[in-house]
Amino acid sequence: MRGLNFDIAHFLAGTLVLLSFMQLYQDRLTALLHIFALHALVLALSVGWQAYVQDAPHLYVTAAIALVFKAIVIPVVLRRIIVRLGIHREIETVGGIGLTMLAGIGLVALSMVVILRVTGGADPFAREDLAFALAVILLGLLMMVSRRNAVSQVIGFMSLENGLVLAATGAKGMPLVVEISVAFSILIAFIVIGIFLFRIRERFDTVDVGALDRFRGDRA
Repeated sequence: MRGLNFDIAHFLAGTLVLLSFMQLYQDRLTALLHIFALHALVLALSVGWQAYVQDAPHLYVTAAIALVFKAIVIPVVLRRIIVRLGIHREIETVGGIGLTMLAGIGLVALSMVVILRVTGGADPFAREDLAFALAVILLGLLMMVSRRNAVSQVIGFMSLENGLVLAATGAKGMPLVVEISVAFSILIAFIVIGIFLFRIRERFDTVDVGALDRFRGDRA
């Protein structure tokens, strides 16, 4: 049974890494948003499985938060923002999709090497999940720095936070109060970012950060 627990946990964590790559590959906001919703759904399944394996009922709350807010509420709200702003177009990337994917492969390899070396004496059930979680975090960071559109950068930030949740639950979980506070902090940040996006759109008529940089140069 323990071997099956390993296999399912690693399958779900590996699926998160694969979905992170799919997010990097997407060149349209609507498709990216759909992949993010699936990313959050798999995170909820992974946390729920960890709750079962670790016999930690409080992790079911984390799984429920991920399912309701990240897989349903946030994608719906982001989709409405995309429609309101009229930005459901192709996403411009820094350096192109090919270079971004190659950089992502390198980051995944780096995360595996680092985690497996520094956690040699840790529980095997946790250390491999930590390696997957670090890969998800790094891929989220890569999305934030490689996309020019502010909405796609928000999605990258949310994916990064999914990796943090995966790391925390794989390492025998966090106290429930910490999980709830993190979830509400992310929700508040999301609301602020949504307002910020609307203000940018009203002021500059674009959410392309490259265009904003050019505008700043023109004002200088």
